[in-house]
Amino acid sequence: VQLMESGGGSVQVGGSLRLSCAVSGYSFNRHCMGWFRQAPDKAREGVASIDADGTTDYSDSVKGRFTISRDNAKDTVYLQMNSLKPEDTAMYYCAFEEYYYPGSFDCGIGAEYNYEGKGTQVTVSS
Repeated sequence: VQLMESGGGSVQVGGSLRLSCAVSGYSFNRHCMGWFRQAPDKAREGVASIDADGTTDYSDSVKGRFTISRDNAKDTVYLQMNSLKPEDTAMYYCAFEEYYYPGSFDCGIGAEYNYEGKGTQVTVSS
């Protein structure tokens, strides 16, 4: 499985960015996809996830500002980030897990994925 992120960059406070993650090489039809971030000297934080049935999960820190979505035809997951704050500055990573049986993978912001991308930097300046 390969994941390729894009869409990071620098933006001012209150601005918006959209991250994309294209996935290839998977086998099963059910996928959990998500985003997590890590800032220097901070713990890794699950930001958002979306399950095969469209169920989403968000961290409290981004709820109401970020939206995760997926385009199954393009094998791509998106993270729309609005009202960005300096504390959103981090490396953002896409994550992916495929599973066969419904409910056999606990998809959420705390999920333990087997596949992760290389990351894309998001910098929010005041």
